[in-house]
Amino acid sequence: MRAHRVQPLRWLPQLGIVLLAFPLYGQSNSGELRLKVTDPHGLGVKASVTLSGEAAQLHRSLMTDDAGTITARNLPFGSYQVKVESGGFSPFVDMVEIRSALPTEYVATLSIAATSTALDVTAESPLLDPNRTTSSNRIDPETITGRAASLPGRSLSDLVNSEPGWVYEGSANLHPRGSEYQTQFVVDGVPLTDNRSPTSGVDIESEDVDSLTIYTAGIPAEYGRKMGGVVEVDTSKDNHPGLHGRVVLAGGSFGTANAYVLTQYGWGRNALAVNADSALTDRYLNPPVLQNFTNKATTADFASRYDRDFSNHDRFGIILRREFSKFLVPNEQIQQSAGQLEHRDDFETIGIASYQHIFSERLLADFRFMMRSDNVGLTSNAQSTPIIAFQHRGFREQYLKGTASYHRGRHEFKAGFEADFSNLREDFSDIVTDPAQFDPGTPANFRFSGHGRDREQSAFAQDLIRLGKWTFSAGLRWDHYQLLVNQNAVSPRLGVARYFKSANLVIHASYDRAFQTPAFENILLASSPTVESLNPNVIRLSLRPSLGNYYEVGLTKSIVDRLRFEVNYFRRDSGNYADDDLLLNTAVSFPITFRKASIYGAEGKLELPHWRRFSGFVSYSYIVGSVYLPVTGGLFLGSDATNAFNQTGGRFWDSQDQRNTIHGRLRYQLTNRAWIALSGEYGSGLPTQVDNTPQEVQDAIAQYGPAIVDRVNFARGRVKPSLSMGASAGVDLWKHDRIATRLQADVQNVNNRLNLINFAGLFSGNAVAPPRSYSLRLQASF
Repeated sequence: MRAHRVQPLRWLPQLGIVLLAFPLYGQSNSGELRLKVTDPHGLGVKASVTLSGEAAQLHRSLMTDDAGTITARNLPFGSYQVKVESGGFSPFVDMVEIRSALPTEYVATLSIAATSTALDVTAESPLLDPNRTTSSNRIDPETITGRAASLPGRSLSDLVNSEPGWVYEGSANLHPRGSEYQTQFVVDGVPLTDNRSPTSGVDIESEDVDSLTIYTAGIPAEYGRKMGGVVEVDTSKDNHPGLHGRVVLAGGSFGTANAYVLTQYGWGRNALAVNADSALTDRYLNPPVLQNFTNKATTADFASRYDRDFSNHDRFGIILRREFSKFLVPNEQIQQSAGQLEHRDDFETIGIASYQHIFSERLLADFRFMMRSDNVGLTSNAQSTPIIAFQHRGFREQYLKGTASYHRGRHEFKAGFEADFSNLREDFSDIVTDPAQFDPGTPANFRFSGHGRDREQSAFAQDLIRLGKWTFSAGLRWDHYQLLVNQNAVSPRLGVARYFKSANLVIHASYDRAFQTPAFENILLASSPTVESLNPNVIRLSLRPSLGNYYEVGLTKSIVDRLRFEVNYFRRDSGNYADDDLLLNTAVSFPITFRKASIYGAEGKLELPHWRRFSGFVSYSYIVGSVYLPVTGGLFLGSDATNAFNQTGGRFWDSQDQRNTIHGRLRYQLTNRAWIALSGEYGSGLPTQVDNTPQEVQDAIAQYGPAIVDRVNFARGRVKPSLSMGASAGVDLWKHDRIATRLQADVQNVNNRLNLINFAGLFSGNAVAPPRSYSLRLQASF
C-alpha cells in the first residue's frame, strides 16, 4: 500500500484576499471561439450551435444569448465544424480553424428559410490534425458521460488507463510508459504533481470534468517536474444564460453508492457554478487477498467556480475546492485473524484564481495563483501486526504562473514562468508487535518528526511553426529544484510533423529532455539520520532529480474517412530512475532511485469516431522496461540494505513491465434513445520477485491463500495474464427542450475471472482486481 498526504487550512480566511490579487490561464495549445449569429440584416439571432472537431475528439452543443453571441473556450488547436440552427432560418454549416491562444472571431449569417433551398455551406470535420507533432489523446464530454462505472476514487484514472501506454499497478496507480511517480494532473491550468491514486490522494469526480487531454510524448515546454505523463483536466463549464444543472445518482455492487449535484447560473458576463458529490463503498482499494477484508471508504468533494468577463479583453475566475477520503487499509489473512484495523484519511483544500488580458489581436497574457493544503493520517489499533503504525503528514503549497502568448503569421509563441513553494511536515511512529518478522536489533519503538521546505522555480519559451505541409515545435525549459538537494537543469523539447494529404497521413517525431523531481511523499523520513536507529545495517542516500531523454516516432492515418489509426514507437532512457519502497511492514512508502532505466515499446490505436450506428476504439501497448543497479538514492534497511550494497551491477525488470496491454470498446446506437456497448481489457502480467521454491510457495499460500497463488507463474516470475470483459446499456428516458434524463447500466468483469494485478512485487504488495460487479446510474440535466 502507498501513503497519503494532507492537512486542513488554517489560513483559509486569508485565502480570499490573496486570490483576488492574482490570476490563471488555461490548457496548452488551446484557444477559444467567439461566435456571433446574425440575420441577413446583421441583427443578432438566438440560435443553437453545434461545434464538432473529429481530430480533437470534441463535440459541444451550445446556445447563444439573445444578442446571438456565444464563446466556446478551451478548444484544442484544430479544425471545427460549426453548425447553426434557428427557427425560420436555414441551417448554416462552415469550418473554423483554431490555431492560436488568441480568441478567434467568427460571424455566421443565416438565410431566411423561404428563400433558401439548401445549406449555405457543407463541410465535414477531418479526422486528422495535420499540425499535431505530439502523441496526445483527448477524452471528450460524450465519452466521459457514457463511460463505464468506476469504484469511488478512480474514475479519472480509469479513463486515462484506457489510453495506449498506461498500466495500472496496485490500486489504480497510473504508470505512463513504465514511469513510477511521474504523472501530473494539470487541473484548470494548475499542475498537481503529487500521487493522485486512491491510496495516496483524492480524486476529482469525472462528473465534474469536461474533457481530458493526455500527453506521453512531445510534452510542451510549459510542463515539467513530473514528465512520465501529463493529464490536462478541464472542469470549466460553457456559460449558458439562466439556471442549469445536473444530478447523478448511482449504485451497485460492494455496497457502492454515489451522488453528484451541479448547479450553474449565468447572467450577463457572469457565471457561477457549485457542485458536490459523495460516495460510499465496501471495496475502495484492490485488496491483497480474495476475501476483501476491511475495505470500506467514504469520499466527498465540494467545488465552486465564479467567472466574469469584465470586457472582451479581460476575464477573471476563481475556483474553490474541498475534497476528502476516509478508508480502511485491506488486511491480509494473518492481519485479519489478529483483528487489525488501519484507518487512513486524506483532506485537500485548493483555491485557484485566474486573470486573462488581451493586449491586442496578437498578444494575450494569462496568470494564475493557487494555494493548497493537503493532510493525510494513518492510525492502527492495538491488534495490528507485525507493527502498529501512526502517521500524520501534509504540506501547504503556494503556486504562481504567468504566461504570454503571441501570434504572428506562421508562429504561435508562448513564454512564461512558474514558482512553487511548499512546506512539508511529517510525523511517524510505530510499535513492533511481532519481532520475529524483523531483523535482530530492530527497536520496539520508533518515532520521527520533521519539517522541510520545497522551493521550485522554472521558466520556458516555446514556438509552434507551420510551414505548409510541415509543422515544427521547439521549446526550452529551465528548472530549479531545492529540497534536500539544490539542482538546476535546462531541457529542450523538439517536435516535427509532415502531412501527406493524398495519403491522409501525418508522420511525426519528438524529443523531450526530462528533469523530474523526486516524489515528496515521506521524503523527509527516508532522508533523516533518525532512521538509522531502526537497524544496524542501513543505506541512506540523497534523492536527486531524474534526468531522461524521451524519443518518439509515429504516424496517424485516416482510413476511408471513417477510421483513424495511430501507431508510435518510443524509447526512454533515464538516470536516477525513480521508484518507491515500503518502510518495514507498514503501509508507508517512500521514494528511492536506481542508477538508470531503459524503457522502449510500441503503441497503436484504432478509432471509429462515428460510422452509421457504430463508434468505438481498440488500443494496444507493448512495453519493455529494464532497471539497472546499483541504488543511487533512498532508504534501505537490514537485508534490503545488504542486497542493495552487494548488487553494484546487473538489472531487473521494471515493476511496470507489462509487455502486452489491450483495451477496447464498441458502442452501437439501437435507436435514437437507446444504445449498448461491449468492452474488454487484457494484460499479459506484471513481474514478481518471489523465488520458485517449495518453501516460498508454501509461505505465500499461508499468507494469501491458494486461489491467489494459483494466479502466479513462478517459473516466469510473472503474474498470469488478466482478462476482463464488460457490457453497458443506456437509454434516454426523457428528452424535451432543456430537460433530459438518462439511465445507464454496467456490468464489469462479466467473465468473473480472478485477475491478479500485483503479487509480492519488488516494491509493492498484492492487488486483486474486482470480480464481476454491477452498477446503475441515473443522470438528469436541466
